[in-house]
Amino acid sequence: MPEFTVHLETYSKKYTYKYLALYHAIRAAIHEGNLPEGMRLPSTRELASHYSLSRGSVSQAYDMLNAEGYVHTVVGSGTFVTASLYSPVKEAKEVRPIVLSRWGRRVEELMAATGEAADIIRPTVTPPGVTPPELISYLDGGTWEALFPVAEWRSALAWAETAGNNSLTATVDPAGDKELREAIAAYLRRARGIAAEAAQICLFNGSLQAITLLTQLLLEEGEAAILEDPCYYGITRAVAACGGVVVPGQMDEEGLVSRDWTAKLLFVTPGRQFPTGVVLPYARRRELLAWASRKSAVIIEDDYDSEFRWGGRPLEPLKALDQEDGVVYIGSFSKTMFSALRIGYAVLPRSLTRPVASAKALYEPLPASRLEQRALARFMRTGGYERHLRRMRRYYGAKQEAFRRAMEQELGQLFKLRPADAGLLIYAEWLHSPEEYQVFRQAALDQGVVFRDAAAYRLTPGIPAACFGFAHLAEGKLLEGIHRMKSAWDDIQAGRYRGIIKTT
Repeated sequence: MPEFTVHLETYSKKYTYKYLALYHAIRAAIHEGNLPEGMRLPSTRELASHYSLSRGSVSQAYDMLNAEGYVHTVVGSGTFVTASLYSPVKEAKEVRPIVLSRWGRRVEELMAATGEAADIIRPTVTPPGVTPPELISYLDGGTWEALFPVAEWRSALAWAETAGNNSLTATVDPAGDKELREAIAAYLRRARGIAAEAAQICLFNGSLQAITLLTQLLLEEGEAAILEDPCYYGITRAVAACGGVVVPGQMDEEGLVSRDWTAKLLFVTPGRQFPTGVVLPYARRRELLAWASRKSAVIIEDDYDSEFRWGGRPLEPLKALDQEDGVVYIGSFSKTMFSALRIGYAVLPRSLTRPVASAKALYEPLPASRLEQRALARFMRTGGYERHLRRMRRYYGAKQEAFRRAMEQELGQLFKLRPADAGLLIYAEWLHSPEEYQVFRQAALDQGVVFRDAAAYRLTPGIPAACFGFAHLAEGKLLEGIHRMKSAWDDIQAGRYRGIIKTT
């Protein structure tokens, strides 16, 4: 018998006779959409056995449903819900409100007020008979997956399913697969100069999970956390959800400017500042470490997509320079591999390994993506990961250069592109008035081009700017989008654009 449940117990309290209770239970399930049109009901024998009823009671209920058109019987096939009388409308029920905690209310309010698409304007209504242009999106769409070594990755997955399957059924440390943590530690020692050990590494379902959990562990309500301005809004939400006070850290052309802040937590992206792309100089890195030492503060270093470096001398991460074990280093594979692979990690100070492991054991006692963790460990150990990185650096470097050159040539009068030695995002400051920027965004969208307004990342008002993600688009689409934006600006300058500005 197929899986089948109706609220028989509820209706048995209302009706003395069992056939009436069954009739009303099935009838209500049909109206509520739980038994969809065309569904085959269990046979009278099966349903009688399932609910400890007589077959006569089930037959009588079916006969009543059939007489009223709720079901129909096909000889030799069974009894089916009648399509013509199927209704998904449910009866109104009194709902008891659930009172959230202070933390729950903050999370709900934050996500409602700062949705990821809050900075996206809507296109002007297209006139009837006019086909809107195909959309070219410079929003952060992930990596260019066409060049991903699929065969090599499948081989690693197959290995994880066979040779590595013993560990898939064994008890696993909440910190994640040991072999992957060892592979990450070896990679960081070699590629970043970080003297990491597997015991210091904890795996997460993406880097934001690590940021959120660490914020909960380290920040009391009302305490200050220093954030770069602009910065990734996920960090802002994590601090606000914990009841922390967000303190904007001033930025200049070299990155975060060190101050004598009164705070116990600092978030920074020194390898490639998000979103501006600025690389924090060595001297400033030392200043931040000295501040943390004086204040007994913790620095959370997010090494966002700095694996993709096109030029400049790579500088040591804060974690590599840290002599007091007070820096948390966070990395992720969602950019270097593919966006659906939700594996992030944190290299923790030794004094934090036990608290983080305890928190992970509470939230996620069995780590997610265990098969993918084993496969990624294999992929890294066999050299596939670093071969893939080298190939992607060459490809993305050429694409970034082509996009930057075309932007400066076609739209140099509109945007000043920030220099960037690394990363998959280009930050461009607007050179005209804020009002003209909003008109341009709308005109570009009506031409089928969308990009991220950098205001989404700002903690305080600043110069209008745009963020252009380029990694996920073919070069032809990258350049076509620039031509469309140039056409949009030409229309504005010539007085031909009459679009209506709409914001969400």
